[in-house]
Amino acid sequence: MTLVELLQALVQIPSPNPSGDTRAIAEYIAQTMAEAGCQVVTRAPEHKPDAVSVIATLGAGDPLIMLHAHIDTVPIAADEAHKWSVDPYAAVIKDGRLYGKGSVDDKAPLAAMMQTLLNAAARGSAQGTLVLVAAAEEEVGGQLGTRWLADHGHLPQCDFIVVGEQTHNRVATAHKGVMRATVRTTGKSVHATNPDRGVNAITAMARAVLALETYHQQLAQRVHPLVGVPTCNIGVIHGGSTANAVPDSCAVYLDRRMIPGEDPAEVQREMQAVIAAVAVAPAHISIGDFLVSNWFDSTVNGPLAQTFLACVGEVLNIDPQPIGYLPGSDAKHLTGVTRGEMIIFGPGSYEVAHAFDEYVDLHELEYTQRILQLFIDRTLFHG
Repeated sequence: MTLVELLQALVQIPSPNPSGDTRAIAEYIAQTMAEAGCQVVTRAPEHKPDAVSVIATLGAGDPLIMLHAHIDTVPIAADEAHKWSVDPYAAVIKDGRLYGKGSVDDKAPLAAMMQTLLNAAARGSAQGTLVLVAAAEEEVGGQLGTRWLADHGHLPQCDFIVVGEQTHNRVATAHKGVMRATVRTTGKSVHATNPDRGVNAITAMARAVLALETYHQQLAQRVHPLVGVPTCNIGVIHGGSTANAVPDSCAVYLDRRMIPGEDPAEVQREMQAVIAAVAVAPAHISIGDFLVSNWFDSTVNGPLAQTFLACVGEVLNIDPQPIGYLPGSDAKHLTGVTRGEMIIFGPGSYEVAHAFDEYVDLHELEYTQRILQLFIDRTLFHG
């Protein structure tokens, strides 16, 4: 089976999340890797047994290198289905691109990683260990996928980890984190014929929105060399029920992006201070429902990382300087199982990852696999 045929087979097995049922694609991956001679186990949490992840191991001893990709995809939204020019699960190839849901996010890097293990298994006699992790649940935060695998001892300590995501085959060593929060205002509802008798929760929230916008602008003073600046975005607002009544409640939902080095506890205190300083009396205001997805940051100073950078430079004929990756990834859940360094790497762009007519450029995919293969040849086979 060729690399392209392998990717087609993966795309043709739907694995949308929700619902997050990865049993079918996990079974295909497990069978393929077992037939090649890998030691294969499948794991899933008891309270979501259909969120199956696969761990395939080849070789033994050090160094131990992990190739990680996720097997779930975003679902096809109701307003998206009619926009596709092809069947999203047919893995159609045209004009040098393979189209399909999950084709680039994240089944293209997964296919390249699987092909690398298949080639390594055929070669035999690896001087070290190569592990493939095909993880469930990434699209909904990874808590029951990679995080669960790491927390429950299912993943080994690694000397180097490659997390497959969309970087146009550049080496990314950092991504932002996210803090979600909800701001609520409460007032007093009365008939709009005499609104001054009430307390308008939306008017109070307007003051908070302006304060949060000022906070967002101030954050631009903090700059990370690879991922840029932290941000605070007001994504949703709900309030009131009808135009002829004073609204007694309003809520906004915030997305606060954190750059590497920011302490989530301190960020939470900052946001609480911003809201506490907003004058809304006689209305009341609060902020809560904090939810954190951490940032990721790594170096590339060690010999394995330097070898990987050299492989990228050689295959692509570029200066392989590290870049930042703006979306999140499962890398944040793997920091506890690496005794070395970790990178994010793969074909394509995240800009098309969750869109209709998602695709991966097959020429770029071929480069992904060539780089991975060259790296493994040089580190585990010394070729």
